[in-house]
Amino acid sequence: MREFTVQVPQIAGLTGQSSRLTVTKIIASGSKVEAGDILAEFDQTQQLDNAREAQAKLDDLNHQIAQKQAENRANAETRASEKQQASADLAKAQIQLRRNETLSDIERAKNEEKAAAALLKIGSLKKSHEFRAKADVAAVRILELKRDRQAVSLKRAETNVNKLAIKAPHAGMVALEAIWRGDSRGPAQEGDQVYPGQPLVRLFDPTEMEVHTSVGEPDGAVLGPGARAYVRLDAYPDLVFPARFLTASPVATADLGSPIKRFTARFLIEKGDAHLLPDLSAAVVITGRKPGTNP
Repeated sequence: MREFTVQVPQIAGLTGQSSRLTVTKIIASGSKVEAGDILAEFDQTQQLDNAREAQAKLDDLNHQIAQKQAENRANAETRASEKQQASADLAKAQIQLRRNETLSDIERAKNEEKAAAALLKIGSLKKSHEFRAKADVAAVRILELKRDRQAVSLKRAETNVNKLAIKAPHAGMVALEAIWRGDSRGPAQEGDQVYPGQPLVRLFDPTEMEVHTSVGEPDGAVLGPGARAYVRLDAYPDLVFPARFLTASPVATADLGSPIKRFTARFLIEKGDAHLLPDLSAAVVITGRKPGTNP
């Protein structure tokens, strides 16, 4: 039988008591749905707030990156201008050096000092510019890493929001699972707080209904390929449905104090009917095998 069980989703970042979710919408038992219909929804307020906050931080980091990149370009232009000026000063000093033969000793010394200073400045600027360029690249990279980490947080928040609305993967009929609500058990209702992993809704294909039954070990001899049975519903005793054997548990267990072991078997009901609903109690009567099948 094609079946899908809706469980309370696990939300990343929530643990302990904070991991409980509030049911805001749940489909009525017995409803028929199509693929994509909402089966259950949970309170999205906190996760939507987280997503908006993560988006705001991501936008701010993108702005910081753009601002830092513009600042780096301005710094690069300033460094280029400083280097150009230092090169011009060196060229000027070298021109003055060529006139040294016509100058006094003091003027020659001054020109030589200016040329040496200009040369040293160019070397100093080359080293400092290299370190500053690396620092600018590193500053941008740090912001990019922060942005990437924030993008992951945003993606997680958006994924959490999507998890809080569970849709039907295929068409079928739904039945609500029983959960503990205070001191009693019953189907979940809007406003209930539930824990991750709790089953809430079962979606099944009403055209393929199965019966799970307990079979005594002595009756196991007739089970196998081709085994037949008929099913009566306790709620509708006048209805009889043909069924065929599907599978049985390989392990048998016995009730306390009973010498007879029992195991679980599954039968597929071969006739559809609007009265067939999940969790109805039924009686299964094994009638034997089809002719021609091996025991």
